[in-house]
Amino acid sequence: MSDSFSVVSSESWFSRIVGSIKSVLFGLFLFIVAFPVMYWNEGRAVRTAKSLTEGLGAVAPVSADSVDPAREGKLVHVSGAVKTTAAITDDEFAVSAQGVKLFRTAEMYQWKEHESKETRKKIGGGTETVTTYEYHKEWASGRIDSSNFKKPEGHHNPEASPYESKTFTANPVTVGAFTMSDEQVAQLTDSEALPVEAGAAEKLPAAVKGKVKVNDGKFYIGEDAASPQIGDSRISYRVVKPATVSLVAVQKASTFAPYQAKAGDVILLVEAGTHTAAEMFKTAQDRNAILTWILRFVGFFMMFLGLFMVFRPIAVMADILPLFGTALSAGIGLFAFLGAVVLSVVTIAVAWLVVRPVLGVALLVVAAAGIFGLIKVGRGRKAVRAAAKPVPAT
Repeated sequence: MSDSFSVVSSESWFSRIVGSIKSVLFGLFLFIVAFPVMYWNEGRAVRTAKSLTEGLGAVAPVSADSVDPAREGKLVHVSGAVKTTAAITDDEFAVSAQGVKLFRTAEMYQWKEHESKETRKKIGGGTETVTTYEYHKEWASGRIDSSNFKKPEGHHNPEASPYESKTFTANPVTVGAFTMSDEQVAQLTDSEALPVEAGAAEKLPAAVKGKVKVNDGKFYIGEDAASPQIGDSRISYRVVKPATVSLVAVQKASTFAPYQAKAGDVILLVEAGTHTAAEMFKTAQDRNAILTWILRFVGFFMMFLGLFMVFRPIAVMADILPLFGTALSAGIGLFAFLGAVVLSVVTIAVAWLVVRPVLGVALLVVAAAGIFGLIKVGRGRKAVRAAAKPVPAT
């Protein structure tokens, strides 16, 4: 069930110009910050790659069956079955499981506000914005504060959630003769659903037994699970079961510690399943490459958005004729995009000059070629427009 209402607001051409001029400062900030972000990312990528290469050269496989004192303080690779000494229990709901972690997810049926906007340009440079607010009843973790809704009347949520989501972790967690460190256990996240048994409500503590029922593998707190009401709650569980795991870390007595590489990074690798050290380091290198490209895109987007915001006042001024303003805005967007591409390549090239001069120079050549191409295209268009002008009669 949902309901909605809309609010129509207008903004004058002059007000939009003032707003766009104010945004120039933020655009400049984004543009300037993008350079150190991209430069730092390239340095981080190289440091991590070198650290992983160093680790691969230093690691040695050891058996999980016994602790070898000769490997104390050395980087080791271990594979074995994860074991725990006792079941994990959520005492509040008397739920137990044999596993490494038990996740309790608590949800409450609440009102949630969804906002959407549609803006139309008007002749004269102003805009008209229709903002639509929709209210849906949904299951959500944590309390949604309905006092912040545009229309809180009739959409009131309870002041607090009766139950919280929690994570229960087994201790100790072992692999053969070794005990996994807390940091290693934290990386075990491959979970599966743990349905609540149909008769579990009868085993609940007295404090909650009378108001809880079981529905669809979850605890349900409310009158009717088929027709939930605002304030009803449901509790579900997931469990990380013991399985085979592969570890790369420094052997420290019968447990593990992170490896500090000379290149600068800390290495502590955990993978579900049986994997060789080479496979684990290859996976880590692949993740480093993915993160590098994600951060490159972030830096590029900051440059693009910054440039666009700096020149946006020009497009807003042209919006006195909406069609012309839209076309000019598209042109500014294209300029910002191409400029961000070239500047991103230049920044990456400068960063690589320090560690790989040949690659850095190659990237600078590519950037220079891109700049030359843009200039040539611009001059070509000017020449075409000049040739198209009629020659005055004599």
